[in-house]
Amino acid sequence: MQLLGKRAGAAPARAGRSTAVAKIPVVAGSRSRVLSTIVMATAATQVPVKEVPTKPIDGQKTGTSGLRKKTKVFMSDNYLANWVQSLFNALGDEVAGQSLALGGDGRYFGKEAAQIIVKLAAGNGFKKIYVGKDAIMATPAMSAFIRRRKAYGGLIMSASHNPGGPEEDFGIKFNYTAGEPAPEKITDKIYGETTSINTLQMADIPDVDLSKVGVTTFGGFEVEVVDPIADYLATLKEVFDFGMLKAFVTRADFSMVFDAMHAVTGPYAKAIFVEELGAKPESIKNGVALPDFGGGHPDPNLTYAHDLVELQWSDAGAMLGAASDGDGDRNMILGKKFFVSPSDSVAMIAANAQACIPYFKGGLKGVARSMPTGAALDRVAAKLGLPFFETPTGWKFFGNLMDAGKCSVCGEESFGTGADHIREKDGIFAVLCWLSILAYKNKDVPVGGQLVTVEDVAAEFWGTYGRNFFSRYDYEACESAAAEKMMDHVRSVIAASPAGTKFGAFELATADDFEYTDPIDGSVAKGQGLRFVFTDGSRIIFRLSGTGSAGATIRMYIEQYTDDKARLKEDAQVALKDIIKVALDLSKLQEFTGRDKPTVIT
Repeated sequence: MQLLGKRAGAAPARAGRSTAVAKIPVVAGSRSRVLSTIVMATAATQVPVKEVPTKPIDGQKTGTSGLRKKTKVFMSDNYLANWVQSLFNALGDEVAGQSLALGGDGRYFGKEAAQIIVKLAAGNGFKKIYVGKDAIMATPAMSAFIRRRKAYGGLIMSASHNPGGPEEDFGIKFNYTAGEPAPEKITDKIYGETTSINTLQMADIPDVDLSKVGVTTFGGFEVEVVDPIADYLATLKEVFDFGMLKAFVTRADFSMVFDAMHAVTGPYAKAIFVEELGAKPESIKNGVALPDFGGGHPDPNLTYAHDLVELQWSDAGAMLGAASDGDGDRNMILGKKFFVSPSDSVAMIAANAQACIPYFKGGLKGVARSMPTGAALDRVAAKLGLPFFETPTGWKFFGNLMDAGKCSVCGEESFGTGADHIREKDGIFAVLCWLSILAYKNKDVPVGGQLVTVEDVAAEFWGTYGRNFFSRYDYEACESAAAEKMMDHVRSVIAASPAGTKFGAFELATADDFEYTDPIDGSVAKGQGLRFVFTDGSRIIFRLSGTGSAGATIRMYIEQYTDDKARLKEDAQVALKDIIKVALDLSKLQEFTGRDKPTVIT
């Protein structure tokens, strides 16, 4: 039988289905219409399946963090369904009879998107789908869930730290069988499928009540609505000493504040910090997750987490301040009137992990950082004799190392910190690491005694390893063509600058476009960032970010090392002022973009 809507050369229907023609109402975007479709029953799920005609939609290129666009784009006719069907097409017959997990960060359109995905999963041969209650599941929780339940993979509905709401951003990404972000071999296939898709395999089943935990069956297909916190919490309890943490958190002389930024970690923070560890309920700020994140930008940095920053720089500041982002994978760590840069944070965690965190008591297998991240972690690896890896930006590179048993702790300067307990960066994990460090270092301090603070931990680290002053300048939503011209100019500077070239007071050791050969699978990642490395170890790096939904974000990274003990507590912007000027001059960034200052300084 010829399938209606099929084009010449299209893939045949999968085996194990019986077909019949019927008239079925099909909802596409906000409009309802009636199409001639094929109704089929899959052998795997025994549910009726509609073959809904569709056509390719431009611009569905999948990046390292999935697909991100404006919410209204995702809500338009078949936009979401096309991408999800293209994913299932790319995965092929191996999905038959498998289980899939689904959840997101609670942003606008998430619940509606979940219903579409459930129907596509059933229509493409999955036997079961787990859905977080109310379509919620933080990104690190999804990774933990996949690993604990041995699910085939999971779909995360999130645009991470991007704003949410009907006028803002939505996104979706696929995590594979180890809980890791989809590798390029899959994302490349997804994109290829989006350019030729012509049919959606939609199960003809009703919407599922996602507000109640429980199981609903449709023939041989099962939908289980699950507690989105339970499996993640169980994983964290295998990593940390919750008894030690509770004893510390409930001390009368300790205080903490966690800003969930009206994003997904609100309920996680309540369950973990308050209910498990005994923190005061008022320790959680902006803890109610909202579809538009309360109109804020859920990015935990010194600019967008300004309420937390103001609190921590006041006399009412807590001993430990922290924040997480839209989907819960990023973190910011603050002491009282003190900021820990993400580059330093991962290094300090690695330096203290074996003593303070039970999961690491046998020692670390190795450590890794993304190329733009400051080199403090390199110094920890050298001192502790650990294998060290410098990777491109993107958590999948860490995942390969972890799966091969070569990396325990890793991090990115973009406020991402993680370990091999899962295969994603993990915001709450980082906060629990810092709580563990503080609890361990204060175990012998009586209540009312002089507690070791976040700043004390940092000062001890710098005294041992020296300090890599680090800063990142973000120029968000730049005109794309102007940003590309600037990057082309920087490439021309690299081409004309041999070793020994002077840039102000800095002498060039090497300049290149970073390239990485994966030591596990041999894959090569090119064009990962334009970098200038100077003879004193200082670095300047330029990258275009792909995490936005529109325009281009230019990221400029600046780093300079000192072991001068008189300078260790110097303000980073003061310490880096000369090399920042060099970076702006050599790139002509302000001239190309018309921006006289960055959107965000980290």
